[in-house]
Amino acid sequence: MEERRYEYNSLKMETSIFKQILIVGCINIGQIIVGYSVGWSAPIIPKLQNATTSPLSEPITDVQASWVGSLLYIGAMIGPHITGILSNMIGRKPCLLIGGSLNILAYVLVIITTNINMVYVLRIISGLGMGITIVSNIVYLGEIASTHIRGILLTSTSIVGITGTLVVYAVVPYVSYVATGYIALVISIIHVIGVFFIPESPVYHAMKENDIKAGKILNLLGRGSDIDKVFETSAVNNNKIKDWTEIFTIKSNRKSLIITFTIGALQQTSGVAVVLFFATTIFKLAGSSIRPDIATIIIGVTRLVSSLIAPVFVERAGRKFLLLISTMACAVSLSILGAYFYLDAIHSPAIDVLGWLPLVALIVYFFSYEAGFGTIPNAIVGEMFRANVRANGSALAITLTWLVGFGLTTGFNSMVATLGGHVTFWLFGGSCVVAFLFTLFVIPETKGKTLNEIQEMMS
Repeated sequence: MEERRYEYNSLKMETSIFKQILIVGCINIGQIIVGYSVGWSAPIIPKLQNATTSPLSEPITDVQASWVGSLLYIGAMIGPHITGILSNMIGRKPCLLIGGSLNILAYVLVIITTNINMVYVLRIISGLGMGITIVSNIVYLGEIASTHIRGILLTSTSIVGITGTLVVYAVVPYVSYVATGYIALVISIIHVIGVFFIPESPVYHAMKENDIKAGKILNLLGRGSDIDKVFETSAVNNNKIKDWTEIFTIKSNRKSLIITFTIGALQQTSGVAVVLFFATTIFKLAGSSIRPDIATIIIGVTRLVSSLIAPVFVERAGRKFLLLISTMACAVSLSILGAYFYLDAIHSPAIDVLGWLPLVALIVYFFSYEAGFGTIPNAIVGEMFRANVRANGSALAITLTWLVGFGLTTGFNSMVATLGGHVTFWLFGGSCVVAFLFTLFVIPETKGKTLNEIQEMMS
């Protein structure tokens, strides 16, 4: 009898985990578009600068190219706050649908582009969809996932995003500008259809005191025993102003904001957005012997393969250990890339035999970055903050992070022109060293802890 009961419970657990993974699969289709939007400008900018491949009346300038890359951040900084406002009002699921619908609109505009202003507008709308999608995904997944697989499911969002960027690198250079819009449009429509079939977050129902609905969804997810913990962490006053002020007045929330923003800002100042937005340009700038379009595909594959490391070890080695190893390796690889640019600046004869070095340095950088630095912060954001401020707190942290990224991508060409490629990449490497120290002394280990336990620890 006991053996049958054990087999039944094991089967029930496997079924519930499968349901969670199926839900995450529907959510993560949107992350493909997030990655697609991030990488889109790298192969598209050369197309827009070429009169033959551009849908515009004339090729764009270098200044316009910088705006094509960085305007994504304008929308991305607004999007999270839309999620923060609406998430507690209408639910997590409607926010996911809004994000997906904006992505559809953005890539319809790609298809009908006729002038540079339309490109600017579609990049802002794409950023809006990206910002809403990312925050909604992190909040939603953090609330539906079982404790023992929460880290794996949260880091999966980064992996799928990387897949989207790889699709851009591997396909976009070889198709027309308009075709890039059709590809993303199809994926966006599939994403919205998939989201229609997922349940609302049980935490949202608990916040609205819908005990029966929350209980049904928790049972569906195999988390019926967590119902008391969910209601305990979801107790909230329906005061929107108080939800915002508690980010700063409650110690655990305040500490969560400092941690999530700082590690996110350091993530941006490591130069990852610059390399993703201007990958093709960087290889041309470096005078690498590897073809730029081939090099970006190799980097995309490297990012995807290395990102698989984090889910495997995040619930074993822990978040902190992976971050420490990752940030230090990033610092070393960026320092080597800076050294290459320095040799190029002084016209060293050694540069003739080192044409392969930029690619190798960036492969090591992205392998190290995606193995921890690029994936773990998403998991940390999804685990921080109390339930009533989780959407607002995550939105604020991510917005401040992207503000740093916007400034960096906008000023990248000026940095290279003023400081040189070597100093620019050494500064990026120095940011990784600071991230290592911040992880070592400030970031707590959340492996194996429930959301309630994390809040107690932060307090």
